[in-house]
Amino acid sequence: RNYPVQQGRFITQREVDSMARVCVIGQTVYENLFNGSSCIGKTIRIRGVSFKVVGLLAPKGAQGFGNPDDIIFVPYTTAMRRLFGMDFINSISVQAVSEERMNAAYQEVENIMRRRQRLNPGQENNFRIMNQAEFVQTAEDVSRTFTLLLAGIASVSLLVGGIGIMNIMLVSVTERTREIGIRKAVGAKRRDILLQFLIEAMTLSLVGGLIGVAAGLGASYVLASASGWQVHITMQPILLAFGFSAAVGIFFGIYPAQKASALNPIEALRYE
Repeated sequence: RNYPVQQGRFITQREVDSMARVCVIGQTVYENLFNGSSCIGKTIRIRGVSFKVVGLLAPKGAQGFGNPDDIIFVPYTTAMRRLFGMDFINSISVQAVSEERMNAAYQEVENIMRRRQRLNPGQENNFRIMNQAEFVQTAEDVSRTFTLLLAGIASVSLLVGGIGIMNIMLVSVTERTREIGIRKAVGAKRRDILLQFLIEAMTLSLVGGLIGVAAGLGASYVLASASGWQVHITMQPILLAFGFSAAVGIFFGIYPAQKASALNPIEALRYE
């Protein structure tokens, strides 16, 4: 899987055959255990078993949902016998020599596995082979599902928040009836009252959006710090969030604003 060694060497076939207790570690493991000091020739313990470090992998950086630097390679024979107590291998990773040879490599692996499993022509495979395209498709399907789920949650949240803003503005209109009557009596036009309450509703919504964006940014950095992922923040989703907030405020503020602007100034001044 193309893991270049930065220091030391990789595991040899002799060490695999002899079930040697040697290992090659990734950059994250190195930083956590050795903190910048030399690791070659040192001993680490995995599940109570001592392993000698013979190599350090070059950094690869976080990729997708995993961290390829947070890894330790040991001879598979050693892992089967000394770490897991197994007499079989449940998965094998294979890398094609080039992208053009991927389908050929897929077919060759399938033929080898069918021979090893002694499957006759026509029998279904009792194993599964996944290539990179299938992994990408699976990741896209999961991402699409999460996107739809989050969109549903966001829609419900916007609806509930919008109804809350509308209720607050309706209460505000009721409590400020005399104020509205006085403003109209001294010359305020209907559109002035309408604009005033629309701006107030939009301001409430934007404040909520600001709190949501701040909470989202904080949660992103906390999760990134805990998981070791890198966070890349762009302005486009932030501006989109504020745009939606303003739109929700205006949409759900129209009815209270129209109700306020339609008040009769004489009746409003009589309101107690």
